[in-house]
Amino acid sequence: MSGRSTKEGVRNKINLGAKIASYPMPVVLVGANVKGKPNFLAVAWFTTAAHTPPKVAVALNKAHYTNQGIKENKTFSVCIPSEDMIETTDFCGLFSGHKTDKSRIFDVFYGDLKTAPMITECPVNLECKLDKVIDNGSHEMFIGDVASSFTEDRYLTDGTIDIRKIRPFMLSLDDRDYHVLGKQKAKAWNVGKNYKP
Repeated sequence: MSGRSTKEGVRNKINLGAKIASYPMPVVLVGANVKGKPNFLAVAWFTTAAHTPPKVAVALNKAHYTNQGIKENKTFSVCIPSEDMIETTDFCGLFSGHKTDKSRIFDVFYGDLKTAPMITECPVNLECKLDKVIDNGSHEMFIGDVASSFTEDRYLTDGTIDIRKIRPFMLSLDDRDYHVLGKQKAKAWNVGKNYKP
């Protein structure tokens, strides 16, 4: 067995059982055309799935209205809201498209795929072509190829998307709280270079 092991380390750990840890997750709005209208769902189960070609994945409960639009059109969008959009984003998670028309909440635009609605008010928008759907029990994971990424000049620094300008927010799952980003702490792929184990 490799690595350091101490009785003290085990003694201080609490086994919470088989559950999802409540680490903060980025909140996004997933868009799809359903029955000819744009619909948006607040989602925190979102991640990058591959770098080359660029892919993203979102896990949606099978009961969600948005799922049928993704399957029907084979497209979807991932829109990253800023912290001043928390209220409207939460609304999109609270009220289902089965009963609530969410097509007029935002100013909507489309890219080359034509059927993945994106939100003008969001600082960053990803237009995605559906690659595959994975059945995960209670959820379906939709993996999409990123066809286009949209932003505005005001969210860029030296041609790169600047997270401080976007001001995204995150969900802490267990306590059901939204959090905003704190200050920058260190440079990734750099700060560990001088660490001596």
